Amino acid sequence: MNEQIIARHWLAIIAPKASPALATSTVLILARIWNANGAEHSLGNAVLMTALSLAAAAAGTVASVGFAGDPVIAGTAFATSGALAFAGVSGYSDGLSLPLLLWVLTTVVAYGLAARYWRTDRRDRLAHQRHTGERREEHAHLERVEALRAGAQIEVARSGAAYAEQLATALLTRASLPGYDPAALTRAGLPELPAFTEHDDL
Repeated sequence: MNEQIIARHWLAIIAPKASPALATSTVLILARIWNANGAEHSLGNAVLMTALSLAAAAAGTVASVGFAGDPVIAGTAFATSGALAFAGVSGYSDGLSLPLLLWVLTTVVAYGLAARYWRTDRRDRLAHQRHTGERREEHAHLERVEALRAGAQIEVARSGAAYAEQLATALLTRASLPGYDPAALTRAGLPELPAFTEHDDL
C-alpha cells in the first residue's frame, strides 16, 4: 500500500505564511489611495468607517455568545471590524507615521492569530496521519492473516488431491498386477482396498 508522493509547489507553501502580511498591506495601500482621493480630514468618511467597524464588532460579539455561537463567524466579524478601523484611521490621517505604526501592529496581531490556527491545523493533521497509519497497519495485519489462512487451506486441498491421486495410482497398479484375484484376498482374510471409481475421486 504505497502512497503517491506529491511535491507541493513553493508558492503553495509560502502563500499561507504570507497571507496576513498581504492582507494588512492591501488594506494600507487601499486606505492611502482613499486618503489621496479626498478621505483626509473628511469627517463623514471617518464617521462611516467608525460605524461600520462598530457594527462588525457588534456582529462578532453576538456570534460569539450563547450555545449557538459560531467561532468562525465571530472571528471573521472581528477581523472585519479591525480592518475597517485600520482603513479608517489610515485613510483619515494626513501622514504616514500613524498608518505604518498601525500596519505593524495589525500585522503582528494577524500573525499571532494565524500562528494559533496553524498550530491547531498541524496538530489535527498529525493526529489524522497517525490514525490513518494505525488503520493501515491494522488492515495490513488482517490481510497477512487472511493470506496465511488461504495458503493453509490451499495446502490442505493440495495434500488431499495428492493423496487421492496416489490412491488411484495404487488401485490401478494393483489391478494390473498379473495373477491379481480379489476373491483370493478375501478368502485369505486380508482386507480389500475399496474399488476406485470416478465418484470416489469427486
